[in-house]
Amino acid sequence: MSSRASLRRALLALAVVALSLWITLTTPPRLGLDLRGGTRIVLQTEDGPTTRADAAATDRALEVLRKRVDGLGVAEPSLARSGERRIVVELPGLRDPRQAAETIGRTAQLTFHAVTGISQGPAGPAAADGKRVLPDPDAPGRFLALAAPALTGDGVKGAEATLDTTTGRGWTVDLSFRDGAADGWAKLTGDAACAAPADPARRVAIVLDDRIVSAPGMQAGVPCGAGIGGGSAQITGGFSAQEARDLAALVQGGALPVPVTTVEQSTVGPTLGAEAIRASALAAVIGLACTGLFVMVVYRLLGVLATIALLLYGLISYAAVVALGATLTLPGLAGFVLAIGIAVDANVLVFERAREEYASLGRSAGRDLRRPVATAFGKVWSAVADSHITTLLAAGLLFVFATGPVKGFGVTLAIGVLTSLITAMVITRLLADLTLGLPAVRRRPAVTGMAALGRLRTRLTRRVPRLMAHRRRWLTGCAGLLLVALAGIGVRGVEFGVEFTGGRVVQYTAERPVDADTARTAVADAGFPDAVVQTTGDGDVSVRVRETGDGEQREIREALTRVAGPVEVERDDLIGPSLGGELRTHALLALGLAVAAQLLYLTVRFRWTCATAAVAAMAQDVLLVVGLFAWLGKPVDSVFLAALLTVVGYSVNDSVVVLDRLRELRRRGGGVRLADLADRAVAQTLPRTVNTGMGALFVLVALAVLGGDSLTDFSVALLAGVVLGMASTVFTAMPLAVALETRHPAPAAAAPRRSAGAGAVV
Repeated sequence: MSSRASLRRALLALAVVALSLWITLTTPPRLGLDLRGGTRIVLQTEDGPTTRADAAATDRALEVLRKRVDGLGVAEPSLARSGERRIVVELPGLRDPRQAAETIGRTAQLTFHAVTGISQGPAGPAAADGKRVLPDPDAPGRFLALAAPALTGDGVKGAEATLDTTTGRGWTVDLSFRDGAADGWAKLTGDAACAAPADPARRVAIVLDDRIVSAPGMQAGVPCGAGIGGGSAQITGGFSAQEARDLAALVQGGALPVPVTTVEQSTVGPTLGAEAIRASALAAVIGLACTGLFVMVVYRLLGVLATIALLLYGLISYAAVVALGATLTLPGLAGFVLAIGIAVDANVLVFERAREEYASLGRSAGRDLRRPVATAFGKVWSAVADSHITTLLAAGLLFVFATGPVKGFGVTLAIGVLTSLITAMVITRLLADLTLGLPAVRRRPAVTGMAALGRLRTRLTRRVPRLMAHRRRWLTGCAGLLLVALAGIGVRGVEFGVEFTGGRVVQYTAERPVDADTARTAVADAGFPDAVVQTTGDGDVSVRVRETGDGEQREIREALTRVAGPVEVERDDLIGPSLGGELRTHALLALGLAVAAQLLYLTVRFRWTCATAAVAAMAQDVLLVVGLFAWLGKPVDSVFLAALLTVVGYSVNDSVVVLDRLRELRRRGGGVRLADLADRAVAQTLPRTVNTGMGALFVLVALAVLGGDSLTDFSVALLAGVVLGMASTVFTAMPLAVALETRHPAPAAAAPRRSAGAGAVV
């Protein structure tokens, strides 16, 4: 690496670290409802002039409200139907709950009218003719007579708040229409453009809930009859930034099918208690410390550099999440767990390859220790890029197509993966270049960790295990495990959590205030460990469980009485799932697209045979974890969903690394059998697999032991996924890839070309 290139990398790294540190110290994080608490708003649907507020209408209203809340910028809200006519909305960390209640509760009937004239008031001649008369927003005391609606909000495709800097009109709302509505908008504006300049009929009124929010006149450039084409419009009205965003959210979400009223508004505590959050933070610190210590013991000086890079990774990724305004929740933190594993993996890949390059160079390596490391960075770039891109594809599709906690997982995972790539390939390389060039280090190459291959690699180099000779045996064993998992799913069934199934929510008023941890422990000890318990500062306790009988509810009430004094039932309702059908549909769609995108990418990078093997191993890991939870009777909720997505990332990442080494060996393999090359690929990458897995297991074991009951299932799912991911690469992905390649070999014209210098020490 040239000195000029080193200087550029150093300046870039210094700037990124300094900016991240400044953001971390000056910007508070945005915590989700499970970590911080927020506002609970209870809405009730009412009968309209032509509609009845039944359960079906309430469900339709809930989906409209979900879109509105997303438009308000509140990440990871919780919405559920309570009873037949009530909707419970929980908004994490909301600063102005009253304004939110007013915004999301509006009926939001958006209509577009031609202006027929000016009236002196609602009782004027225009009103007598049966036309709609509303106040003119541009002239207080004046009223506009409007024709019947020419368009409704159903024709609006999108709405976005924008700052109009060209005309100085401040914040506006830009609208885009669907095809049919775009023609209607062109006709409406074209008819208005035919009126005389001073004629009120030259104006078009945009009405929201019986109020004209904007009545723009057609400019001279709008052609008579043709109108405004392009299917776009702009609502102006001197809006502030928040008003424009609220209006855009209303228009984007659509009209409520029935009116709603706010019947309750309160502040609630986090669904994870403060003790659980502290325990989780302690577990994360201990786990990361153990990971850093392990890496330093195995790789010595290079391990120290990797640990420094890992700490900087945490700083940069946290700052990126804060700067983007993303909400930190438990599913989002699961994305960080996966990204930490990928960050460790990238460094381990480089260091293991550096050991190989050092051994191949022999004594000449001691003259410049930077040479084997630079070569290692160049040769592992393919595997690092493939593993990061496949994970990034999944994260991007989860963000675009999913909602709720799945979207949060995608956001933090994408940030973590990009940050991992920067820290591993830029910062670690920079630190290694600066450190390995020191004379004291050059005189003692053993201190770098490159001088020895390690016990496991040494044994595997001397005797490569012939695993692929028994590939049918391994595939048969994996098929047997799959049958056991599927039997658990079929016989025991998957026990969905209250977030998916709905249940019963009881609001209690206690004699004295009680903190969430104490109340949660009492309810868990009474036999309801999966209950969602929240408290407010004035003594209210909310307990949400699966649908239970009166006997179980008496047990919960007695348990709360022991810790909070006598409690009274304030409200007892059946409640629908907070992770509704739309979330499940979007989550499955996003996951399916992510798997398809990974399959397509791996097919391009390798062959369809290897891509199929990697995706099959991933699917096996997912089914095995689901089957394990089915046999154990553990609930499947949003936290488990985040853990399952993490398993997908680990599994694909692990398979890609080994398949990349197999591809490299085939380029220089000559006449060596494919099965023997696959054995060598497994043997050469197994130390990396073990060391990367150990790094992740330290964090997960600490989380399982110290994280408390609320995080136990999450940790168990991830532990099982990491172990299964490492095993499936060796016993499923590679045997299946060899079997498919043997049965469907690549055509001679498409055979991979030899690459001079590409290879590994065997």
